[in-house]
Amino acid sequence: MLATQATTEIPTQSLLEMALAGGLSIWPIALASFLMLVVVFERFVSLRRGRVLPGPFIHCFLSQVEDGTLDRHEALEFCEDDSSHMARVFAAGVRKWGKPAVEVEQAILDEGERTANVLRKYLRVINGVATVCPLLGLLGTVCGMMTAFNAIAGSDAMGRPELLAGGISEALLSTAAGLFVAIPALIFYMYFVGRVDSLVMEIDSYGQQLVNLISAEASQSRSKKKAA
Repeated sequence: MLATQATTEIPTQSLLEMALAGGLSIWPIALASFLMLVVVFERFVSLRRGRVLPGPFIHCFLSQVEDGTLDRHEALEFCEDDSSHMARVFAAGVRKWGKPAVEVEQAILDEGERTANVLRKYLRVINGVATVCPLLGLLGTVCGMMTAFNAIAGSDAMGRPELLAGGISEALLSTAAGLFVAIPALIFYMYFVGRVDSLVMEIDSYGQQLVNLISAEASQSRSKKKAA
């Protein structure tokens, strides 16, 4: 008898078996997790600093404009040759070169707002995954508990725990799966929102530097200094 007990193995389940035991709500949660991973990877690539705010381009452009080595036409070509978001914002300001500071700043703000919308692209998808997955898990929990209660109502299940195990397992697995996906999704969402806000603030700061260099008021100030 002792030998029989020693050789008895504890039953285990693979991840696939656990997923199948989690009920129908597991599949939309799995789909949402795959979608989240795709969007997170895309955002990590798109929000790289070198792609949004390339330091060499910015410093070279602003220094040449300040030194007067670039005129309006050359500065616009310089911006159009670069594919970064900051280059598009600079190009919008350069098109208003020599206009009052209000007009130049407004052009930069308008393009900056469009750029901010591009940077926030797909973030709602991550937020949606973080919001929907716990609800899907809760739905699976309700369905699992209904299965368990139906087992109780349909037979003498109170003395037979194996009849309740399926429904309870479905309830717990779906809840765990929903939280397992939602928690990382929320963390990624908060991280990307903070990163976008930081990039937008830097874009605004560099844009304001350009306003102080190419507006009509800046040109008049430089002329007065030269005359003095």
